[in-house]
Amino acid sequence: MEAVRQRTLYVGSGSPYAWRVWLALEHKRLPYELRVMSFSAGDLKTPAFAALNPRCKVPVLDDGGFVMYESAAIVDYIDDAYRDVGAPLFPTDTKARATARRKIREADEYVAQSMERLVDHVLFTKPDQWDAVKIAKDRERFLAELGFFESELTGDFLVGELGAADFTLYPLLALPLRMEARTKPDLAIATAIGPRLTAWMRRIEALPYFMATYPPHWKAAAA
Repeated sequence: MEAVRQRTLYVGSGSPYAWRVWLALEHKRLPYELRVMSFSAGDLKTPAFAALNPRCKVPVLDDGGFVMYESAAIVDYIDDAYRDVGAPLFPTDTKARATARRKIREADEYVAQSMERLVDHVLFTKPDQWDAVKIAKDRERFLAELGFFESELTGDFLVGELGAADFTLYPLLALPLRMEARTKPDLAIATAIGPRLTAWMRRIEALPYFMATYPPHWKAAAA
């Protein structure tokens, strides 16, 4: 049995990096207190938060006084520190584990970068200043990365059983899809995602704890 300790996860609603850690904690069945930080209110720029993460970004995990930031590192820590709690986040087989870490790295390096450029050009740019050429270019880059993962997806999840690789990639797809649905329907990302990745997303969304991690302001907008 895990010793009872105070565990706090600091997130920003809709942050794909925070979402990945949130899913990991639920997957491991680790209790935690959730602190939803407001980007617009300047919560991440306060001295108290900067003391937790001098880079002033989410997510941050305070695990009984041990503070970690950077989402991939947090997920690694959770799995290492709580190997005997809940379901594993990484395969036990060395080669499968290496493959999972490679896919996580690819998602962070390639999918995330193309996603962030697209988000910057749509969500963080006023509609009257949208650059159609830049948006189209970034959309194609993003879809090309999804095509790579589509071609590699041969089972129900990215690497054997459900784990850290899935929790890394899913939020990176969810944010642009949300942006399409709420802000720019002609992005046509949803219809361009391949059938394997589409079915994989539905499997993630069917997880019993998925809605517990759904971004709070997305829930509020749907209510």
